[in-house]
Amino acid sequence: MTCDHLVCANCAGPVSEGRCSVCRAERARLHQDNPFGSLTPATLLALLVALLAVVWAVHEAAAV
Repeated sequence: MTCDHLVCANCAGPVSEGRCSVCRAERARLHQDNPFGSLTPATLLALLVALLAVVWAVHEAAAV
């Protein structure tokens, strides 16, 4: 999850701007707790396809 579209309940501003201490704390928590939060769905899909290609190649090599 990213903080780009979150609205702060304290100051009603975007959390990504960090206008108040609540925004800054939540933004820091989101970025700290989830190291994969910055990955987009397209990147995750590309990683999955690459992993499947490697598994398939290893399987084919073992079958020979």
